[in-house]
Amino acid sequence: MAIYLPATAEETGAALDELTPREIVAELDKYVVGQKDAKRAVAIALRNRMRRQKLPPDMAEEVIPKNIIMIGPTGVGKTEIARRLAKLANSPFLKVEASKFTEVGYVGRDVESMIRDLVEIAIENVREEKLEDVSDKAELNAEERLLDILLPPASATRPADTTAGGVVLDGGTAITESHSRTREKLRQQLREGKLDERTVEIEVRERNFPSFEIISNQGVEEMDVNIKDMLPNIFGQRTKKRKMKVNEAFEYLIQEEEQRLIDMDQVTRMAIDRVEDSGIIFLDEIDKIAGRESGHGPDVSREGVQRDILPIVEGTTVNTRYGMVRTDHILFVAAGAFHVSKPSDLIPELQGRFPIRVELQSLTMEDFIRILTEPKSSLVKQYVALLETEGVKLEFTKESLEEVARFAFRVNEGTENIGARRLHTIMERVLDVISFEAPEKKGEQVKVDAPYVRQMLADIVKDQDLSRYIL
Repeated sequence: MAIYLPATAEETGAALDELTPREIVAELDKYVVGQKDAKRAVAIALRNRMRRQKLPPDMAEEVIPKNIIMIGPTGVGKTEIARRLAKLANSPFLKVEASKFTEVGYVGRDVESMIRDLVEIAIENVREEKLEDVSDKAELNAEERLLDILLPPASATRPADTTAGGVVLDGGTAITESHSRTREKLRQQLREGKLDERTVEIEVRERNFPSFEIISNQGVEEMDVNIKDMLPNIFGQRTKKRKMKVNEAFEYLIQEEEQRLIDMDQVTRMAIDRVEDSGIIFLDEIDKIAGRESGHGPDVSREGVQRDILPIVEGTTVNTRYGMVRTDHILFVAAGAFHVSKPSDLIPELQGRFPIRVELQSLTMEDFIRILTEPKSSLVKQYVALLETEGVKLEFTKESLEEVARFAFRVNEGTENIGARRLHTIMERVLDVISFEAPEKKGEQVKVDAPYVRQMLADIVKDQDLSRYIL
């Protein structure tokens, strides 16, 4: 099953019903190496969500999602697992850092903004799906409008005309037929791109609104008035004539027609339903707000943030500019390294709302080798594809990849452990010269072997102090 792009709701629903937890784990294996426990936990959570949808409404209302805490160092796949799960389920997904939030009364983001952001993402997702449905009709409508500009409609009333044979014809009909033939000829030229460079004048919507200030003691995030929607109603929708090339005008008219064909009220209703039933919020850096009230210093608002997050996770109703949104059945996946603190440092009420805890393991050298080669868009495949655009055929030997993995593992052990992200810095260092000289090596084949990797990295890894800054 391909999961590069979100499928339509109908296709996804049918596919998800057939996916067992084992098959969900198999899908995640295509993108994330190892971490079986974490994959099992999220697969069960997703399957339970499908099971809940098949329950009677009164029972389904009582079944709450079992939220998950992922514990593990950075760069081992916590975010990627949650992101891929959301894509697989075609669910609205938001990644947000818990450390961005502050207790009420402090300057910073309020916790309810995460739900507002999730609703915006869901609306955009549903809108994109609807655009696919109306794209063909929008293109046809835009084509007709553009042809009207290129060839204005003929006048319906014309005097009668007499041919040489003495037969009286309706002159209007003759003109109409001629006009239709010309229009079809123009349509053909338009589709073939022969008119792209011609200039036309079309009416576009004025975007410059009068400037004014809103003074409020509330944060902008708390204001539920959509200024963009309100302004046209106050000042009217102004338009102006603008000259542009035919291909640009065609794209503009397609966008206008798409907006006209999409029912945004229906999109909003669908998006809110999707958020309430299948939304996923990935709450990163949860360990940064773990800690009890100390009364002074930077820790002063940590417990306050936890208490603000608590009702969102427990289930509450958040006011957004699109209406009220319930959070009872949103799945929350929290993650943190927990180097300094531990999950038990969270307030008891919040701990109780995350009943599933999974520990992610640090990556081994074998894991690094698999990360370089196995995923669908692995680092090696990315670099090969990038240099192929320059006409350079890049090839890695098996020994060179083992050497890269060995260096990554050693540097992670000797300095800060940043997991798979270390591979990015090392691969960039290894391919530094090749990437720089690629435009001059068009048509050549470049092989990266183990001695070349050692040559590029030896001096840096030898000097531990320097490697802290470069790798």
